[in-house]
Amino acid sequence: MTDSGTFRSSPPRARMASVPVLSGTGGVLVTGICGRLGKQLARALHRDRHVVGVDRRPFHDMPKDITHAQVDIRRKKLKDVFRAGDIEAVVHLGVMHDPRASAAEHHSWNVAGFTKLLEYVSQFRIPKLVVLSSANVYGPQPSNPQFLTEEAPLLGGQNFSDIRDLVEVDMLAQSFFWKLPETETVILRPVHILGSVHNAPSNFLRLDPVVTVMGFDPMVQVVHQTDVVHAIELALRPGIRGIFNVAGPEPVPLSRYIKMLGRQKIGVPYSLARLVMRRMWSLRLTTFPAPELDHIRYVCMVDDSRARQVLGFAPKMSLEETVQSVDEGRW
Repeated sequence: MTDSGTFRSSPPRARMASVPVLSGTGGVLVTGICGRLGKQLARALHRDRHVVGVDRRPFHDMPKDITHAQVDIRRKKLKDVFRAGDIEAVVHLGVMHDPRASAAEHHSWNVAGFTKLLEYVSQFRIPKLVVLSSANVYGPQPSNPQFLTEEAPLLGGQNFSDIRDLVEVDMLAQSFFWKLPETETVILRPVHILGSVHNAPSNFLRLDPVVTVMGFDPMVQVVHQTDVVHAIELALRPGIRGIFNVAGPEPVPLSRYIKMLGRQKIGVPYSLARLVMRRMWSLRLTTFPAPELDHIRYVCMVDDSRARQVLGFAPKMSLEETVQSVDEGRW
């Protein structure tokens, strides 16, 4: 392990003969399946593979051939899901990203829940684990190089406490490389995901007017949620393991995204922007938390060459399609 908490070489492949052979056609368990990204992934996979969804929320309009277990991943009932199904792969999307939830709730759900999931992946000898992390684990920093590789330190939690749990989940998955080398573990770190999803980047671009920080216009990378689903499908192929940054079309300045959407822009000093966003947040006039303002001040771009070379990933959605997609989830 490096000082950054990432690994420079592939984990050992010892004891490979002791686990089931990964065929790439068996059942896939998807946590967080009732989120917009989870539903899209389920609909992409269910025609070729049996999909078992785990989410404490109901799955409305669920395809009939998908099995949905409405359980909390922190509870022992999760073990029954593993015991009942012929699970060949697990995709973990069930990370809480609710800035209004307490720090204790975040930690319990994200870290304790993921630890329980890893326990069952190990106990039931699941051949494949795909964890959706985020490029936000690197953190926007004024000292960042132009592009960050997978070996860069994970500093995202320094100024934004809600990212600390995601960093911990990412590092737990990295440790799992070595604890259970016979499981093909994949960590995907996509850049800002845009689409119908209700996350901070999409919510920010749905503002009108858009509040920006005066004197800052950083280059920003985005990726369409459809391309993230595609990256997950590629990661599920037999033989794929490791950490991969995932990026979409070419990066452009923040101001261009705002212009493409036809939004009004208000540039204010950082101290005022932080005050305004905090006030709007407290009044529930925005779903964009003030700590995320560092993402519109500093660069946090990634080198995605490993995903392109090893996964064979290339974005299918154009820059225009990716940006315009945020209005799909406006209401």
